[in-house]
Amino acid sequence: RARRAKTDRLDAEGMLRVLATWLAGDRQVCSMVRVPTPDEEDAKRPHREREQLVHDKQRVENRIEALLFTQGIRKRPSLRSWERDVAALRTGDGRGLPQLLRAELDRLRRRLVFVLELIRELEDNRTQAMKEADVTDKRIAKIAALQHIRGIGENFAAVLVREVFYRTFDNRRQLASYVGITPMPYQSGGMDRDRGISRAGNPRARTTMIQLAWLWLRYQPDSALANWFRERVGTLQGRTRRIAIVAMARKLLIALWRYVETGMVPD
Repeated sequence: RARRAKTDRLDAEGMLRVLATWLAGDRQVCSMVRVPTPDEEDAKRPHREREQLVHDKQRVENRIEALLFTQGIRKRPSLRSWERDVAALRTGDGRGLPQLLRAELDRLRRRLVFVLELIRELEDNRTQAMKEADVTDKRIAKIAALQHIRGIGENFAAVLVREVFYRTFDNRRQLASYVGITPMPYQSGGMDRDRGISRAGNPRARTTMIQLAWLWLRYQPDSALANWFRERVGTLQGRTRRIAIVAMARKLLIALWRYVETGMVPD
């Protein structure tokens, strides 16, 4: 139980031994991190900023609905006819909205309009940048190729390329592991099965792929992946359906990766 000596010299020597082992050919002793370039990291800013703005929008909308719900009102006024709708609102006991509450709601409305304007401005700037971009850029070509598939819009294409497909992967397991939708193996004695997904990868890309998998069922109902999902799930609901959509997201990710790298269109 003796304590291990710790000094900067010993730590440096330990890291050098690991590096020497890796250079000698042992690829299991450690993993090398592929650091994005400054330009690659900066290209992620638009869709990440949009994601934050969407969260702000949802937070303001939820706040407006919560304030109205305290007065027994379940319907949120429309932004286009805000003044008329607010004046027509009545509380659960038939009264009009209190003056200070109306003032707070109006400030929230102005904040919501401002956030929507920022989202619209960001999307317009992104569209203009795509038009002015170099067509020989591989990443721009991948974004344009993904947008040709029904069900994949400009934002989904940008997130997938800027977060995932800008990297090089040797095989499909590396790709799924990077996103964090690979099942964890469990082997002990005669037992050999897969546990839940690791969730150790890129959380933004993982969320995007699961959302895209649900949209794939809507916009590509006759595709091979949609048929595979319906055959496996059938009419089941709840947890089984949520587990199956993660498996479908992994298959869809691999199919899209092959599409942007080799041009092989998903079935």
